Amino acid sequence: MKETPSAERQTMLSFRILTLAVPALALAPAGPWDSFNFAPISKTVYPAAIHSISSQGMVTNTQLLVSNSGSATLSGKGAWVALDYGVEVGGLISFNILNTSHSTSLSLSFTESPSFIRPTASDDSSFPDASTTYDGVLRVPAPLAPGFWIQPVSALRGGFRFLTIVLNADGDKEVTIANVSCAISFMPHVDDLRAYSGYFYATDPVFSDPSFLTKVWYAGAYTVQTNTVALNTGREVPFAPRGSWANNATLGIAGPIIVDGAKRDRAVWPGDMGIAVPTQFVSTNDLLPTRNALSTMFAAINPITGALPESGPPLNQMGSDTYHMWTLIGTCDTPWLESVWANYTKAVAFLENKVNTTTGLIDITGLRDWARLGGGGYNAEGNAIYYKVLTTATSLATSLSHPNLSLATHWSTAASTLKTAFNAEFYLPSRGMYRDNTSTTLCPQDANSFAVLFNLTTSEEMAGRVSEGLEGNWGEVGPVAPELPGTVSPFISGFELQAHFESGNDARALELLRRTWGYMLYTNLSVQSTLLEGYTANGSLSYRSTDGYNHDPAYTSHSHGWSSGPTSALTFYVLGLQITAPQGTTWALAPHLSGLEHAEGGFETGLGWFGVKWSIGDGSGSLEVQVTTPEKTSGVFRIPSGFDGSLEVGGVDFGDVESGQEVDVPGGSVVIVLRPS
Repeated sequence: MKETPSAERQTMLSFRILTLAVPALALAPAGPWDSFNFAPISKTVYPAAIHSISSQGMVTNTQLLVSNSGSATLSGKGAWVALDYGVEVGGLISFNILNTSHSTSLSLSFTESPSFIRPTASDDSSFPDASTTYDGVLRVPAPLAPGFWIQPVSALRGGFRFLTIVLNADGDKEVTIANVSCAISFMPHVDDLRAYSGYFYATDPVFSDPSFLTKVWYAGAYTVQTNTVALNTGREVPFAPRGSWANNATLGIAGPIIVDGAKRDRAVWPGDMGIAVPTQFVSTNDLLPTRNALSTMFAAINPITGALPESGPPLNQMGSDTYHMWTLIGTCDTPWLESVWANYTKAVAFLENKVNTTTGLIDITGLRDWARLGGGGYNAEGNAIYYKVLTTATSLATSLSHPNLSLATHWSTAASTLKTAFNAEFYLPSRGMYRDNTSTTLCPQDANSFAVLFNLTTSEEMAGRVSEGLEGNWGEVGPVAPELPGTVSPFISGFELQAHFESGNDARALELLRRTWGYMLYTNLSVQSTLLEGYTANGSLSYRSTDGYNHDPAYTSHSHGWSSGPTSALTFYVLGLQITAPQGTTWALAPHLSGLEHAEGGFETGLGWFGVKWSIGDGSGSLEVQVTTPEKTSGVFRIPSGFDGSLEVGGVDFGDVESGQEVDVPGGSVVIVLRPS
């Protein structure tokens, strides 16, 4: 038995996930968890319900539009019907026009949130505007001809739940329509959206809905699916004129490709991938879109300076040191890595040129970021991410062996120097937290979460103090980021969630999850199937209202992959299964029991299935863990926090053990029993 410091596990944080660019080999086992999968059964979907109808004009037989049961008629001025697809969808609307009066026309409006169901405008995706009506409606102009109508490809709507169909006519003129469907455009390379290679299942004994943890796992998985799109379906830049939208821009060098959001921005953002890609891995193992996104970023490197873009085409924004770094934290398989290695090392050198040679800290001069304020200079968040770049680069160079071992040594030394300087310059013992920069006492959510997660803290006690300090930012519906006042960022909160687990504060982690994602998933402001980009401290949709979004709550995305942090966290921490070498040749099993009575799930790599099922026995308090991994792999089992007792692994008695100890476990199917003393 042995005790492994968290530093060893953290070194592999990205390496374990992003080296797995292989196709899914098999489906996850079937079970009750399948009923919580939000992905539609078919890629052609029909309305699930009628949300509302107009009080003007006349609308008849609308219920027949549900599940494509028949036709409905709209007649008279002001007639409209709002259709509810039940979950977030996206793609091209089509319907049959059965009969129509002369000179009538239709218009369509789309929205994710029910707050913006209206006959006169969609929610906004092209540009944020205080009117909330910038996008306007999609017009089906007169004269309407009987027959089949389909939405123009350029006007594809990337994300919505509600569709309002409006009759534009005077007097008693009417139109009859049927077969109102949406051809889903996301996941263009996959026929069965529900064909997950991973799953998760647990009962929450505290939350009002006992299925909450399972639901939020699947909500995150489905969110990332809606963000996986065809190559030529990006938001046009320059943006479409007022009263319209356009989603026919090219997003990179190949598709499918992972973007930030379903409705918008529909572009590659590497920072967002720091949360979205682990979700992708544990749910579908569909990492081809990630490879295409990373390849797009490296293809756009400045050949002179080594600068990487902040975002992919058509935005092509530059000037972000942190998003430059996030590209370097994500990698794919070895042949791919070798193909970009020259650009990779050039991009690391770009950062090294900004480092103070005396302190080892990086001077952040590319100020664009996830939306936080005050990120320039010798900034803790930027330096924390830079530390992760150095440890990741060290691991990658080591894996590629000669002639890169000298680079590995160089980067490892730089990381060690940076860690010492980071703690000396930013840590405030009186607060038990890290300050934002060298001239402030503000302690940001992002830097403190990263410090724990990336192993910049120097002791378990320090990590625990940071975890406790982060809780001080919590409001009723989630953490309010000091670096973006009045705002709840599910993106940064996803890293905070992991930081609480890493520091051993499991109860705090689950309370954060319930408070933040419990609000997002159940509030009647949301789409209730995918996850909000962000919201205000009082729970409104006016995210970034004064910081870039022009007081436009209709612009906020309701399906943003950067908000899917619980999906991977529940797998890696509550289940406790993490791979510690490429493909999972080695792995670690450390369940965080978190007050739960049972949990099960797993994921797949190119080597095969990795699954866990654990439960606490009634009355006895014994923990039984069933773990299944590929035969030629090996792992370690870590005794859960606060759980001392006797251990049995695969029928072999290991005697008494203490919390935090580890024991070797072979690959294959193994039963572990831990009996409390």
